[in-house]
Order: sequence, then C-alpha cells, then structure tokens
Amino acid sequence: MRRTICVIVASRANYGRIKTVLSAIDEHPSLELKIILEASALLYSYGDIEKIMEAEGFEISAKSYNIIAGENLVTMAKSTGLAVMELSNIFDTIKPDVVLTVADRFETLATAVAASYMNIPVAHTQGGELTGSIDESVRHAITKLSHIHFPANQDAADIVVQMGEDPSKVFVTGCPAIDVVRQAIDGPEVDLFQKYGGTGDKLNWCEPFIVVLQHPVTTEYGSGMSFISSTINAVTKVGIQTVWLWPNIDAGSADIAKAMRSLQARKRDFPMHFYRNFSPEDYVHLLNKTSCLVGNSSSGIREGAILGTPVVNIGTRQSNRSRGINVIDADYDEDAIYKAIKTHLKHGRYTSDPIYGDGRSAQRIAAILATCDLKIEKEFRRVGKKSTIGE
Repeated sequence: MRRTICVIVASRANYGRIKTVLSAIDEHPSLELKIILEASALLYSYGDIEKIMEAEGFEISAKSYNIIAGENLVTMAKSTGLAVMELSNIFDTIKPDVVLTVADRFETLATAVAASYMNIPVAHTQGGELTGSIDESVRHAITKLSHIHFPANQDAADIVVQMGEDPSKVFVTGCPAIDVVRQAIDGPEVDLFQKYGGTGDKLNWCEPFIVVLQHPVTTEYGSGMSFISSTINAVTKVGIQTVWLWPNIDAGSADIAKAMRSLQARKRDFPMHFYRNFSPEDYVHLLNKTSCLVGNSSSGIREGAILGTPVVNIGTRQSNRSRGINVIDADYDEDAIYKAIKTHLKHGRYTSDPIYGDGRSAQRIAAILATCDLKIEKEFRRVGKKSTIGE
C-alpha cells in the first residue's frame, strides 16, 4: 500500500526548496503525492506560483487562502492561526500518512501545529540551522513538533539531536534547493530580462548587473524603511544596472515595498528593473550571472555558496547561519554596504562550496519517506552528562 505524502507549498521560496522532492515523491512507486498550495504562494503580488507549478506538471490537490492583509505583526500572527484552521480541514479530507513541511516560516509553523495535533507524522526539511530573527525560534519549534528530520548538513543534524530528537529519525540529506542548482546550471541560459516582464528600465543581460533582495525582519518591525533606505543609497551610489526583487510577505513588507516604489519613481542615471518572481531554475541562472547579490535572503548563503555568487548579506536576518567565503556581512549602513559591493565587484566569483548539499537530496528524502517508521510518540533524548545544581 502506498503512503500518501502531503507537501505544503506556502511561498515562492518554499517551491524552490522542495521542487525536486515533489518530483521524487511523485515518481516513487511506494508514495502518492498530494500538494497543498497556500498563503503567499497564491497571491499575485508575491509570485503566484500556481501557474508555474501547473505548467511544470504538478497537480494541486488543495488550496488554502489564509493570508490576512496588512503585513504587520498582528496580521502575521492571525494568518498563522487561520492557517492552522484551514490546514486542519484539508488534512482531515486528504488523510495523509505524512505531512512534509519546509524550513522556518509562520506558514510552516501552522502546518506543524495542525498535523501534529491530528496525530499525523511531520517531516521537516532544513531544521537545526541557526539564523537571526523570529525564524530561528520558529524553526526550532517546528523541529520539536516534527517526527522525521531532513537537515541539510551534519552541523544542523547535530543541533537537532542536541534539542533532544531521536538520532534514528535525523537524516542528513542535503538541501533540495541545491538539487535545483545542479539541474539548472547545466541547462540553457536565456535572457531573463526579456523573458520576464516586470517594470522599470530596460536591462542588458550581457552587461554586469547586481541583484537586490531584502526581506523585512520581524523582530525589527518598524525599522524597515530606515534599513532599506541604507541599501537603496548604497546601490544607487554603485550605479550599475540593478535587478530588484519583491520582498516576502512578513511583517514590515509594506515599508520595503513603499521604498521600492519611491525609488522606481525617482530619476536615476543608471537602469533599474523590478520583478516579482522567477522560476526556481531561472533564479539559479540569475544568481549565477549576477555580479553580486545584495540583501538578506538565505538563497545568497545557500545557493550562492554552491554557485560561488558574491553576496553582501545585510543585517541580522541570517545571523549565525553557516556560510562560505562568498559572503560579506554588512550592518544597516550605507557606507559598509557600498564598500562590500565594491569589494565583490573587484573580486569576481568565488570557489564553489557544497556546504548545503551535493544536489541529490530529493531521492534520499523520498526513499526515507517510503520506508521509515512513522511512530508519532516522542521522548526527549538527553545529550551529554547531567548537570548538578550549583556546579
């Protein structure tokens, strides 16, 4: 009898980080794939990836519109609660054997809460990683609600075990995002500036360009306008053609979007273009082509490491995440960001570093989901010696 694996895709980033696993599950003879599309993945302003997924042959089993507009702390918390309610109904209808969820977002937390309370085993990718913001707290909470763990590397696996999880349920598989990189990089390169619409000036694919992708930081809500202004000032000072990508839907997104619209309206002496979304493969080509990625996206640290993409990582959103030599960290400071960009432009690309996987994680994950024990009872596993009060 085949196991039904329900995979939640909640955002454009989710899709890129689980796409190869969707294919591997769908092709596995002992597994049946069910895809739930929800949250910002269904919203036009944040990518609306339903058409992309369907064009690539994936069948959507259910959809959940569970985002409350506002992009602030209250709506973010309410959207999490609404997602728990909506997903509970869907899980009750599909009755999956396993729910697979991705990384560290509020939608991911809702998935883990709903499934675990319904006695459905939860499988989790990218657990055990250290970062800044609320993301780290959410990621660790999901780890404690999950039953099967697919960390990207041994360091992350060690942290999952240190959190008391059963080592026999922790499988170092690599990150599926690296699978996409490995597959895409050998494919044909096209002029993405012609392929995608967007708004703004015409860009030349054959000339150097930088990419800016900066998301709001929930724990620094209210400072987004100031922080993004530092990035804008540094980028405009560099003055080469620039691709701006829309931020995610986290609290504070509206401030960044407002600043981007203002930038778009201002007169500049260099070309700049704004895009909502790229397919996972095309985003890989964008990272592989750009002279520098600027912002705070984990893709610069994760996919950027294997590609050798120069990255300026701004602020606290990726604090403590394992990174390669391709990353220069900068505070929310115009001069620091500018100097880091100029350093990368002078240096060029870096040596590839496979710290997040070898590009073959999807088949490992599918094979484990088909055969692993689905016991839902958990107990805390102690690591190391017991401490003594006053010691």
